[in-house]
Order: sequence, then structure tokens, then C-alpha cells
Amino acid sequence: MGASQSKDKMHCTRYLNGPPPLGETAETQRSSNRKKNNLIKQGSQPDGGQMNCNIERRSLPGHPDCDTIQITFHFDDGIQSDKHPHPGHGYKGSECVAYLPQNTTGTKIVRLLEQAFQHKLLFTVAADLSGEYRVTPADIPLKTRDSGSSGYPDPNYLKSVRKSLKVKGIK
Repeated sequence: MGASQSKDKMHCTRYLNGPPPLGETAETQRSSNRKKNNLIKQGSQPDGGQMNCNIERRSLPGHPDCDTIQITFHFDDGIQSDKHPHPGHGYKGSECVAYLPQNTTGTKIVRLLEQAFQHKLLFTVAADLSGEYRVTPADIPLKTRDSGSSGYPDPNYLKSVRKSLKVKGIK
């Protein structure tokens, strides 16, 4: 950040020639955000879904020192678009609940999942085993059980979901 030291004082030299114009820094930031968002491709998640987060005053197995973030995703029934396997035909909506520990990493991942949700990357429309089309999770892993099989404890989950998001351009 640019600092020079004398014997008794530390002097900041970051803005030796004055701070940059305020509009210039804001425009640089907007330009950077536009570039970042342009690198993220849109997925095939149906329109109109909702993502809501709540804090539960309980811990997840493997994360005893923090509360739990419960994320609820909701999609109503709808009509498939050209991004889906059978455009013009209906699909069943769904509700999905996912869990994260409320710690520094979990909180960061919630923000990343929000970005992925906005870019339509978390869910898609696919046929189930009976051939009925419905909203299902896409290829970014979600912990839809708080414990037991495919739930917590899972010491690798936070790293693997972050890696999956990064592959999609969400950082």
C-alpha cells in the first residue's frame, strides 16, 4: 500500500499525488464486475425459482462450533424452454433444501451459490426414472441432508463445492 518509515512515524505514500477521481474508481470496479459476469455462462435452470436462507441454531455433524445455514430452493411447475430437453412441454416444480455450516467458509459458499443461482447454474429440467420431467439439481453438489448418507460429516464437501463453482466461473 505504499508506506515509508522514519525513525518515529510511518507515513502513507499511497496517495502521494492525491487520490484517484471517485468516478474513475467506481467505473473501474463496474468494468471489472461486467468482465467477471461475462465469463460466467448462463445455465439451463428454469426461470422464476426462489432461493431463501435461514439460520438454524444447531450444528451440523463435523461442525460442532457453529450454527447451520439452511437454504431452500423452490420452483413452481412450468413449461420447458429451448434450453431444456423437450421445449414446449411441462415440467414439475420442486423444493430442495441444502445445508452449510455457518462459518467463514460456509458463508462465503452461500454467496457463491447465490451467484450460481442468478446465473441459472444450480438446477435444470431432466426426466426422472418414470420419464416425467422435473426440476432437479444440476452438476454443482448440494448437501440436501444434514446428516447420514450423503449428508454431514463430509470433510471434503466445502472444498469440492467451491471447486465445482470455480469451474463454472463463480469465484
